[in-house]
Amino acid sequence: MPVNVRVPGPLRRLTAGSSQVEVEGGTVAEALADLEARHHGFRDRLYDDEGKLRQFINIYVNDADIRFGGGLETAVAAGDDISIVPAVAGG
Repeated sequence: MPVNVRVPGPLRRLTAGSSQVEVEGGTVAEALADLEARHHGFRDRLYDDEGKLRQFINIYVNDADIRFGGGLETAVAAGDDISIVPAVAGG
């Protein structure tokens, strides 16, 4: 089922500048795997060496943080929006 992934500015070079791309998947994990298959380079930026989401990457489905739901196994439906949001730090 097609879902939309909103791509943050720093990662748009992987999508030829597109701020949003359509992928297939029934869960966040499946959608991110399809994102990697279509736009190589996301896996290294989103996941650590153990296959877990990097600490500074936040993923939202329709504005709900997946950390407070099913994590990467959060279900997605056709037309849902997945947002990749890198944490911002500074001082």
